[in-house]
Amino acid sequence: MNDFERIAAVIRYLDEHHSTQPALGDLAAAAGLSPAHFHRLFRRWAGVTPKDFLQCLTAEHAKRRLRESASVLDASLDTGLSGPGRLHDLLVTIEAASPGEFKSGGRGLRIEWGFAESPFGLCSLAWNPRGICHIAFHDVPPGSIVPAELRADWPHAEFIRNDRAARRVAKTIFNPDARTATLKAFVRATPFQLKVWRALLRIPEGCVASYSRIAQTVGHRKAVRAVGTACGANPLAWLIPCHRVIRETGIVQGYRWGETRKRALLARESAKTSN
Repeated sequence: MNDFERIAAVIRYLDEHHSTQPALGDLAAAAGLSPAHFHRLFRRWAGVTPKDFLQCLTAEHAKRRLRESASVLDASLDTGLSGPGRLHDLLVTIEAASPGEFKSGGRGLRIEWGFAESPFGLCSLAWNPRGICHIAFHDVPPGSIVPAELRADWPHAEFIRNDRAARRVAKTIFNPDARTATLKAFVRATPFQLKVWRALLRIPEGCVASYSRIAQTVGHRKAVRAVGTACGANPLAWLIPCHRVIRETGIVQGYRWGETRKRALLARESAKTSN
């Protein structure tokens, strides 16, 4: 069991026992660790105490973050969608496949890919000379085959496995202490998806936006459901932060890589920026 799996087990335990206000020992038991070991692991993973982290898991906290994020988002989302947005220490730019490349499904394209550990569990990554084209989380290792999501996005590409390089790419993406780095993303996307994903890159860490706010930002005020669909089609987990889009009720639902992981992502970011 890796660190994220232990955190996920704690979140599921809290869902079942939140009314009893479980103590540190109860949370440690849910993670299968001693209280002291659990507390150290948790501080290393989240950067805050379990108590502070738990406060960030509630719907009330999410609604408050929506209100508090509004002024920040007005400054970031309304500046336009053409330029790059800041994500942690990363500067991310997106290049879309041409219509011909989109239609061909990557025919003639060589894509390297591999598996690596991340703070949020095992992930698969893929890239080519034009940028990173795939990041996905996995609860169960998919074996040695090309991940289904990657194959579906680029069905006719040539795939070359390289786990060592994948670990280097993951370190650049997920290391919060890394120096500012520029990353390029290369995606297959419709024009609408591209607008939505570029808008997501402008949501700062620790902030959240509603689906309706993103729809308004991309110029399609009534396309709330379409925004949700575009978020669900995001090929770059965490890098394009679709996890930062939530319902206006504060309920955290709908995430391609699991609702427990989405809640962990949001709570970790919120606790970190509030600390």
